[in-house]
Amino acid sequence: MITFLSRTGKKRFYKSVNKGHEGVGGGASVRGRGSGLPRAESQAEGKSSGLEGGKPGADDPINLERRVGLLSGVALIVGTMIGSGIFVSPKGLLERTGSVGLSLVVWAACGGLSLLGALSYAELGTLVDASGGEYAYFLQGFAPGEKRRLWWGPIPSFLFAWVSLFLLKPSSLAIICLTCSEYFVRIFNAGSSINCLPPDLAIKLFAAFVIILITFINSYSVNLATRVQNVFTAAKLVAILIIVVGGMVKLGQGNTQYLATGFQGSTKSFGDIATAFYSGLWAYDGWNNLNYVTEELKKPYTNLPRAIIIGLPLVTICYLLVNISYLAVMSQDELLASETVAVTFGNRVLGWAAFLMPLAVTLSTFGAANGTAFTSGRLCFVAAREGHMVDVLSYVHAKKLTPSPALLFNAAIALIMVIPSDIGSLIDFFSFTAWIFYGGAMAALIIMRFTMKDAPRPYKVPIAIPVLVLIISVYLVVGPIIDSPKIEYLYASLFIIAGLFFYFPFVYMKKSIPGMGHMTTILQLLLQVVPTDVMPDA
Repeated sequence: MITFLSRTGKKRFYKSVNKGHEGVGGGASVRGRGSGLPRAESQAEGKSSGLEGGKPGADDPINLERRVGLLSGVALIVGTMIGSGIFVSPKGLLERTGSVGLSLVVWAACGGLSLLGALSYAELGTLVDASGGEYAYFLQGFAPGEKRRLWWGPIPSFLFAWVSLFLLKPSSLAIICLTCSEYFVRIFNAGSSINCLPPDLAIKLFAAFVIILITFINSYSVNLATRVQNVFTAAKLVAILIIVVGGMVKLGQGNTQYLATGFQGSTKSFGDIATAFYSGLWAYDGWNNLNYVTEELKKPYTNLPRAIIIGLPLVTICYLLVNISYLAVMSQDELLASETVAVTFGNRVLGWAAFLMPLAVTLSTFGAANGTAFTSGRLCFVAAREGHMVDVLSYVHAKKLTPSPALLFNAAIALIMVIPSDIGSLIDFFSFTAWIFYGGAMAALIIMRFTMKDAPRPYKVPIAIPVLVLIISVYLVVGPIIDSPKIEYLYASLFIIAGLFFYFPFVYMKKSIPGMGHMTTILQLLLQVVPTDVMPDA
């Protein structure tokens, strides 16, 4: 038996069991309300204290609080979308399109397509008011009600959690932190003609330190994590502003010869344009991250769509202006030859202040890593609450009300992934799986238009939008495989299917690992965490 004190000093008792959670003295608690129907729109707009982000009352159950406002929501979207790519290597799209003019058109088109996908997610997030993003939408779309008890119902959501939690999310965190570490070291070599590469071990050790620091921040306080996200998002926007102003000054001085080439040399291959879109859309990846924390978003039925509508156009404008600024300083060939475009730009334009560019990459990647850890922890938390991961990962800190076990789990896998010399090549072949899940979310939205047609929808998109995004998603999954079939795609597919070997015994048949109950008790005592009673009201 484990005793914790609530905020009012009342004792709360929890007993850890192998299957689910049992509250003692306060009635049985549940894993979570799941992805049920949302309440009426008027109730959603702020008549619940939980929605306003207020602290729980004396007799309220322990759960996550709504502490993410509109500004923090925009910062989470923008901060995770803008990582290191626009500073380090925005050349993939230019290389595939063959011309400056066509590359800018594709950049804008990718922003528009991402906005369409994000607007569809806005409807999903206001219809299914649960955290977890695609995980929650797959449960409600493909396994509503009694279908969730059938063997096949929860499989799509479980496989999404399997791939995301054990590969995509921690590997993304590891790669971002490695980039942050590398450019932090480059700050001290900025402007020098000597290209001195830092030791590989030093980069990995600093990356591990960044992962640990970010995990501590997110485990200590949600408010601290969102403030860090806000500050570092503002910092990267300032860095982008410096690049844009420098580029505009060069254009004002008459350096328009590189942009004047326009559409000269544009590719006429439909396949090249398609792969350019594929590259561009990956630069916009992250637009769905706010949907992972819907349960902690204040006024989600209004703030979720607003954050998306503010964040996506802002990122699109930033990407276009930064690329124009680069091309005001570097020719197309010089840009393609540069390994670190922003650093080259800084050395040519900023003079003694060239150190600002590697500093900008460091700040940008730290902010992106913070946002990635924040959302990854919530996905793990929700999956465990539904019984798709071990129970302790669905627990929250008794006082801080943060999902610290889930955050530590994500950090542990990320630290392991820092060790290999090159995990980027492996992740490239799994990246196409993200579009499987984006397409699945669009399919779930279309299905729920029929299965939940009478449910209140505070925000609704025309049905043509999710249909279009679904078609594009199918192409982006099939296209790379047909264009350049490689055995690694088969390995990635086998990894996804391998999740079923864990699903049937541990989820469907509800088998438990021997000693897991004692381990859960030990972790509760060590981490001071307790089960969540319900999902917070919206």
